[in-house]
Amino acid sequence: MDLYTDEYFMREALKEAQKAFEDGEVPVGAVVACKNRIIGRAHNQTEKLTDATAHAEMLAITAASNFLGSKYLSECTLYVTLEPCIMCAGALHWVQLMKLVYGASDVQRGYSLSKSPILHGKTEVVSGIKSNECAELVNSFFKRIREQ
Repeated sequence: MDLYTDEYFMREALKEAQKAFEDGEVPVGAVVACKNRIIGRAHNQTEKLTDATAHAEMLAITAASNFLGSKYLSECTLYVTLEPCIMCAGALHWVQLMKLVYGASDVQRGYSLSKSPILHGKTEVVSGIKSNECAELVNSFFKRIREQ
């Protein structure tokens, strides 16, 4: 049995999303894996850093690029609990990401809503991995916000 499956890495991304939830951030988590090794991990920190660009994907990309000493992630996979927004998808294009795996679709702000292709042409996309768990965490967060 292969330990390093898309489900394994998505569970790691969900751990990051849980940290965001506990910090009062929109609960999105991301990990970057290269050759079955996590080389970057992050969760949303827009409130903590007072930075609208501090999305989980952006922070994980930076961590992975620093680890590799390269601006390209062409042999890497990004696992993220929620479909990336257009800003993050644009960043994924520039790093020439090999593979994107996301859990829940973002029907309001996801990059796939754009009519123009955003990701790099060579990026493989897999969606729906642990989508129920990913969506449940986001829905719980916004339900909590509405009840306050």
